[in-house]
Amino acid sequence: MSRSTAAPDRRHRLLILAICCLSLFIVGLDNTVVNIALPAIRTDLHAPASGLQWVIDAYTLVLASLLMLAGSVADRIGRKRVFMTGLVLFVLGSLLCSLAPGLGWLIGFRAVQAVGGSMMNPVAMSIITNTFTDRGERARAIGVWGGVVGISMALGPLIGGFLVDTAGWPSIFLINVPVGLVACLLTYRHVPESRAPRARRLDPVGQLLMVLLLGCGTAAIIEGPDHGWTSPGILALAAVAVAALIAFPLWERRVAEPLIDPRFFRSAPFTGATVTAVCAFAALGGFLFLNTLYLQEVRHYTPVVAGLWTLPMAGLTLFAAPLSGRLVAGRGPRLPLLGAGTAIAASGLLLTRLTADSPALLLLPAYALFGIGFGLVNAPITNSAVSGMPLSQAGVAAAVASTSRQVGQSLGVAVIGTVVTSAVASAGGFTPATHAGWWIITGLGLTVLLLGLFTTTPWAAGTAARVAARFDHLPAPARRDTAGPTR
Repeated sequence: MSRSTAAPDRRHRLLILAICCLSLFIVGLDNTVVNIALPAIRTDLHAPASGLQWVIDAYTLVLASLLMLAGSVADRIGRKRVFMTGLVLFVLGSLLCSLAPGLGWLIGFRAVQAVGGSMMNPVAMSIITNTFTDRGERARAIGVWGGVVGISMALGPLIGGFLVDTAGWPSIFLINVPVGLVACLLTYRHVPESRAPRARRLDPVGQLLMVLLLGCGTAAIIEGPDHGWTSPGILALAAVAVAALIAFPLWERRVAEPLIDPRFFRSAPFTGATVTAVCAFAALGGFLFLNTLYLQEVRHYTPVVAGLWTLPMAGLTLFAAPLSGRLVAGRGPRLPLLGAGTAIAASGLLLTRLTADSPALLLLPAYALFGIGFGLVNAPITNSAVSGMPLSQAGVAAAVASTSRQVGQSLGVAVIGTVVTSAVASAGGFTPATHAGWWIITGLGLTVLLLGLFTTTPWAAGTAARVAARFDHLPAPARRDTAGPTR
């Protein structure tokens, strides 16, 4: 680790953690706050269902595609510099989104937001892992970090509802401007600059393959119903995505310093954390997308009332997220993962009975269960991703987990949204069509439960230890510096 200043004292370390969490909060908030504004955006900008999906996925896809690259660049030119650049871009993108004159402009400006967000998320984790060098203190800081992910995303619908109702949908973007500028000022004054002793080489081929895989795959899923699944354009997008999926791991095994080191996946906790992140955030993306349209377009609630209906979800996420961090620190990730999978699956199962006039006795318990599950899942995802990894690899492992979160949310909106909108005509309306989406969410929760069972065993811990030992015993000059976003 290399810093331009002396190691900070405990008070300074906590201030740095707070600054990093503030940046994560606004990035996470923008993942979900937009959902509550979708009906207003649809009305003002005359957006079709696929356009609403793109408003969400333009942000999450760009974020997922660039997280690893941003970490590597930060190691090379300075983490503080990249972090502050990301804040400025995020603020600029937010301001442009609030002024967007049409749907295409809004989607493009969401991508600008995401470029800035990609520079903040993994780089903040790098700063945290290098600031908190004591293992126990670092675990607690990562627990706080994981909790903030859940809290920010759960509060999105509630905050968004009040903003849309009182000031219109552009206000959900304008709120980022003062918060981002404050975070930028605090970073300039209090966060020390650092770089990796030996920055990783960039992996442009791997980066391009990831962009093609995520972008073309998601575009095929979202646009398939409108253009026809067998249309030349959709088939071409699908073919490019499949080719990138096959080529990506083959290339990563050959390159000296890959974007994502395939050897990480020999660790069962790491692989489990990656898949858990995809499943949990796919469930979140689908849940918010369907629930927003149901509350506002089926039950005709105003945005603020729709936001208030999600209060059980937000409140119990606020309760469960720090509880999960303490459980992970004290007893490991197993119990929170089992609780998360059970609660998400139970929530989805309840909502398979949804009707246009379902009583509060069905909706509120379902929302509460989802909040508990989502609050419990974030801290063990990050913990399991870095479990057993040497310090030099902890940040890139956490960055992969962050990428998986964004990929999961993109897929949740794309797949569940497409399944439901395609079934509206045959099912006899939007509400019965959502049942297929809720069954998918139930299955995702059960997958999280099973992963929690199998990736927290002594066998799984042994696989993580063997991966860590391989990295530790590589000669320094020959070692792949996969610490990308974190050293």
